[in-house]
Amino acid sequence: MEIRDVFARNLKAGRQAKGMTQEELAHRAELDRTYVSALERSVYSATIDIVERLAAALGVEACELLKRSPKNLAD
Repeated sequence: MEIRDVFARNLKAGRQAKGMTQEELAHRAELDRTYVSALERSVYSATIDIVERLAAALGVEACELLKRSPKNLAD
């Protein structure tokens, strides 16, 4: 699994765990909702600055959005 896919999966899971809509996350991170949607679908690659903004909006460390789960290590 590519890092972009890992990020997309973690971003969506983190957002849903916080009970946020894409629109709410986008607002908190000062991004467009369609951009958040594209990131969650692995359409775009996020810059490190965007990763940090999204992590802050979710209240997690940026590394949490890039961390591979043990089951994903083989992918």
